[in-house]
Amino acid sequence: MWQSYINTFKNYLKLERSLAENSVEAYLHDAEKLHQYILLTNPALSPMQVSARELMNFLMYLGELGLSAHSQARILSGLKSFFKYLLLENLIQHDPTQLIEAPRLGRKLPDTLSFPEIEAMLGTIDLSTPGGTRDRALIEVLYSSGLRVTELLGLRLTNCYFDAGFIRVLGKGDKVRLVPIGQDAMHYTRLYIDHVRSTLLVHKGDEDTLFLNLRGSQLSRITVFKTIKKLADEVGIRKTISPHTFRHSFATHLIEGGADLRAVQQMLGHESITTTEIYTHLDRDYLQQTLREFHPRSRRG
Repeated sequence: MWQSYINTFKNYLKLERSLAENSVEAYLHDAEKLHQYILLTNPALSPMQVSARELMNFLMYLGELGLSAHSQARILSGLKSFFKYLLLENLIQHDPTQLIEAPRLGRKLPDTLSFPEIEAMLGTIDLSTPGGTRDRALIEVLYSSGLRVTELLGLRLTNCYFDAGFIRVLGKGDKVRLVPIGQDAMHYTRLYIDHVRSTLLVHKGDEDTLFLNLRGSQLSRITVFKTIKKLADEVGIRKTISPHTFRHSFATHLIEGGADLRAVQQMLGHESITTTEIYTHLDRDYLQQTLREFHPRSRRG
């Protein structure tokens, strides 16, 4: 049902509004994101039955996934066009988006980084030094897999399944999940393991810890914070960022690229904001395919 209305919405955008192809695709992605959310929460609901309450819950859901207020506002703009189309076609009597205010953007810069900003930060790292090689690997992993900083620091060598393209992550509440890892992140992590970590005198108790300081013990949170702040300063980024910014950027770039919401949610290790039953089990091949198709540092020819 949803797909037929999205298809006719596409024709409306192209033929009646004469929008450019990129704009049409963006609007369709927005409508499809809402469709995915409805499938998770109330599969029987048709586009004509969507209320302002569902839309508010949808925006809350996007916020929970880590999308900035700016990204939420842009998606809401696309949905306004979708429901305006339904109204013009007399498929609905009232536009539910009229009751929804766009998330406040405020004066603060969004807590996400653009892909060029991330590329610039990575490009300043000196790979000729042991610390630089390690820093490149840990930031690649942060951005490639959307980890929390505590999850990053808790990674174990024995939980890196690079042949399968996954890492095993211990998340909040000691819940374990498998997360796909991109090709670049695997490349630089292997480089770090083979040429830096292998040369360290590892402290007792940290033999299986992946990321170590140059004295052979587990990295601290403050070291990761300082590293990111230093790289941002070097390329002139004035945003207030932290390791969590890479997690938000991971989710934002995947979703805005068209990734399935359920896949992103599972990779982030989020609990349901409605009911735990709405999460379906996704097989590993599907998660890997999602990362490869929609993450900007995992697309290789």
